[in-house]
Amino acid sequence: MPAFSSRLQWRFSAAMILPVAVLLLAAGLTGFFLLRDQLLAQWRESAVLKLARAAHVADMHLARIKAAIRVFEEAPADLPGEAFRRWALDRLIRQEGVVEVRLDGEKAAPSAPGPHAGMRGGPGHGRMMGRYAGTRIRGVTPPRFDPRDEHGTFEVVAELLDDEGAAVGRLEAVVDFDFIFRHVIDSAWWQTLKAFLVDETGRILIGRTPYSAGVLGASGDPLEQATLRAMAGSPSGTLLGAGVPPREVSGFHRLSEAPWFLVLIAPGREVLAPLLAFRDVYVLFSLGLMVLIGGTIAWAMGRLAGEIRQVAREAIRLSHGEFGDPLPVRRRDEIGEMILSFNRMTRQLRERLALKEALKLAEEVQRNLLPSQPPEVPGLDIAARSLYCQETGGDYFDFIARGEGTDRPSWCFAVGDVVGHGISAALLMTTVRAFLRAELRRPIGLAAAVAETNRLLCRDTARSGSFVTLVAVEMAPSPLRGEWVAAGHDPPFFFDAASGRVSRLRKPPGVALGVAEEAAYRASPLSGLRAGDVLLIGTDGIWESRNPGAGRYGKRRLAAVLERHAHLPAAGILEAVLADLDRFRGVSPMEDDVTLAVVKVTADPQGGSAAGAAGNGRG
Repeated sequence: MPAFSSRLQWRFSAAMILPVAVLLLAAGLTGFFLLRDQLLAQWRESAVLKLARAAHVADMHLARIKAAIRVFEEAPADLPGEAFRRWALDRLIRQEGVVEVRLDGEKAAPSAPGPHAGMRGGPGHGRMMGRYAGTRIRGVTPPRFDPRDEHGTFEVVAELLDDEGAAVGRLEAVVDFDFIFRHVIDSAWWQTLKAFLVDETGRILIGRTPYSAGVLGASGDPLEQATLRAMAGSPSGTLLGAGVPPREVSGFHRLSEAPWFLVLIAPGREVLAPLLAFRDVYVLFSLGLMVLIGGTIAWAMGRLAGEIRQVAREAIRLSHGEFGDPLPVRRRDEIGEMILSFNRMTRQLRERLALKEALKLAEEVQRNLLPSQPPEVPGLDIAARSLYCQETGGDYFDFIARGEGTDRPSWCFAVGDVVGHGISAALLMTTVRAFLRAELRRPIGLAAAVAETNRLLCRDTARSGSFVTLVAVEMAPSPLRGEWVAAGHDPPFFFDAASGRVSRLRKPPGVALGVAEEAAYRASPLSGLRAGDVLLIGTDGIWESRNPGAGRYGKRRLAAVLERHAHLPAAGILEAVLADLDRFRGVSPMEDDVTLAVVKVTADPQGGSAAGAAGNGRG
């Protein structure tokens, strides 16, 4: 029993804990993926904003330098062109980040007081400015970066054209690379993450750490290669690397004033650090919550299983016939209802057992009221038996001696059938038996005894409506003679040994006992008996028995069995009928009590044996 209870407890606990665990896991995974996507989206926005901000600062520096170059051709009408260009050149030289300016390859210097400022070499060189009178700039080329330059500079070049569009010179500004991108290099993300400045081909101009490959993606990194491909189709964007969560994520942004890209590559764990921290906390919290819920459920299931175990123990004791005190009911739920039902069942079972004991005692009493063996009557062979469909029944047979100690002794054979079954029928049967025996002790005729029995019984059954059918046969030996009375019962079967046929005795008038108090009964004589004749008295439980197909046994079949076995003793005839009845009924249960009495004439009324009897007759 403890093992059964333990299995039940674990089964209940698992049935409750598993759904909770699945819900927690599903909620955790859903929250994890949603938060992961949100953090990645936020990082993408943040990365693009960082790169765009850094690119914007660099673009502003470059835009100022390009604007200073374009000023070189925008001489106002009210100023001499040569003086304006000297001023523009001087302005370009003084721009932040410009380390050198060259005009047609000749290095320019900051201006000094006097008309020849802007070019090295004094007045001779100053006169060269006159050749650029009326020129215009074709355009400012994108910055050109020379990785062989030890000083970390790049050039911004503009071609000077005359009125006819012919090139007359070149204006070159050499810009300090570190100045333009110092804000980028000094930023926190550049210092902590993998970052690059690359051109359109992927050539790395600068990087946070030395990069031996020199070209983005040349090392075979799939994320770098994917970033390089994305740069060809979009000015900015972000990409996720392989893995869940991704091992690395990247972002890129193109400068507006130069064909260069800022590229940022960050570890996925660093980007998703808040998410991973949340995951660890959530896992610990979920485990703790599951342990708490599991413990609570196990405790509740333990109490539940304990009460079920108590009911099971009491059920086992009950199966052994041990009745204990009612189980206490401590809860108002299904378990409480089960305990209440168990207590009710125990009480009813105790009552049923008591009733069964009473029925067993009643059965024993009733069996004792029936004759244990037939009487020994000279010239007669007698057998009788009653079979009840319940513990007790209403069928009845009796052998009653009359006229003992007189010169005319006789025996009365009675077979009765009380309406109904069970205790009530058995009680009524005992009443009829007592009344009939008492009346047959008196020196009155058989019909008068039956009539007096009916009168006495009617007083007891007037309100209940119960009744009894009865056949009473009185026979006296030396010489053999008899008579019979029927009270609502089917007449006996008679086997005539002379003809070898079975017939029914003619039924005298008479209603069932207990129906009408003033009913009259008449006795019919039995005459012409010979050795081998058989008288068979039965109740309707025989011919009304049904087989599995709902067919009835019938009186004809009973008569046929009697004809076939009339040569047997009375007990043999009785057994043959009951055996045939049992075969006919098969698996079908008995629906009514069965009683059968057989009286066989074994000697000639004049004292001859059955073998020497000549012919028999009946009246």
